[in-house]
Amino acid sequence: MKWKERFNELTKKYKHAWVFLYIFVYMPWFLFLEKHVTTHYHVIQTPLDEHIPFVEYFIVPYLLWFAFIAAVMLYFFLTDVEGFYKLAKIMFTGMTIFLIISTVFPNGQDLRPMVFERDNIFVDMVRMLYRADTCTNVFPSLHVFNSVCSCIAIHESRELQKHRVVCTGAYVLATLIILATMFLKQHSVLDVMAAFLMAYVLYQFVYVKEGRRAPRLAKRPVLQNK
Repeated sequence: MKWKERFNELTKKYKHAWVFLYIFVYMPWFLFLEKHVTTHYHVIQTPLDEHIPFVEYFIVPYLLWFAFIAAVMLYFFLTDVEGFYKLAKIMFTGMTIFLIISTVFPNGQDLRPMVFERDNIFVDMVRMLYRADTCTNVFPSLHVFNSVCSCIAIHESRELQKHRVVCTGAYVLATLIILATMFLKQHSVLDVMAAFLMAYVLYQFVYVKEGRRAPRLAKRPVLQNK
């Protein structure tokens, strides 16, 4: 019976795991777009993108994005339920907006190099990335958006703010990831700017607005039962 009690205890403790069911909404929708948005799309790029060189070494922070997002989500999931809900709210709302934009406004970019000037293991990794990931559905950049959202969650966490080294490391990694999207020719400057804008707007609703609401609730008089 102990395993049943343990299971019930874990289920109760981590009942907020239901949030991860969003994956069953996001993945089918995203895979549908990846399969059907292949040729006819609006090109999202600027003359500035042409001046950004291709640097294959940025493949390292670009791939570290997956571990970074997973680590941040797991930290809040295990230690801070309220922070987890806020992170999930801002992140999943933005990801849904991204899906809607990609559906009604098919988009992509033509920035990827046709020929690589060098041949090394990092270029090989970029080739693998290009084969696995299409150059469509890029606006706004989810790599950038989710990185910014993770940094927001870290910045808003009182507990994490006690660990400056961790925070600084996270911010540096997020910066490298954001730069990687452009230096690997995965995203345009416009994709990056749109991701920042979306994160800023959603931040006002998820963190700022709720933060203002909390003091008002705290000031409400407590009604005593007679």
